[in-house]
Amino acid sequence: MTESLKTVGKIVNSHGIRGELKVVPETDFPERFDKGSELIIVDAKNVQTPVTVKTSRLHKNVFIVQFEQFSNINDVEKFKGALLKIEGKHQQPLEEGEYYYHEIIGCKVVTEEGRELGEISEILTPGANDVWVVSLGKGKELLLPVIDDVVLDVDVPNKTIRIHLMEGLME
Repeated sequence: MTESLKTVGKIVNSHGIRGELKVVPETDFPERFDKGSELIIVDAKNVQTPVTVKTSRLHKNVFIVQFEQFSNINDVEKFKGALLKIEGKHQQPLEEGEYYYHEIIGCKVVTEEGRELGEISEILTPGANDVWVVSLGKGKELLLPVIDDVVLDVDVPNKTIRIHLMEGLME
């Protein structure tokens, strides 16, 4: 598997004794956890284990997933804290103006006047709109609301985002 992998969830715990796992989804496509879906468990040592979803159900914003390859709690305990990933070729196409996190993180942010501010290091999802965290250097950050009045242009191929720096955003 030399192709880049994309994270779709994080295994946070086991569930019961039959090898089920609690998975916090990190995707806007919950069908990633449907029966028959092919995923890859990537542990802290970057060991990759291909798996196929046997059963899945949503419970309190967490998926309870069992893989065809495992039927016992002892087989899956080692996966606590591991990530669930897919191969990049399995990504869903997005509508215009929508982006995957991995496309945004690492982009440099410039003002409409051309002043470079920093690089997006994280994406927060607090509610009404996402917030992009821009690392300004020297431990300082700018919280950038992802709204049309602020984000003017996203150039994914060139990893550049042009913004309108509204009054009050930077102190």
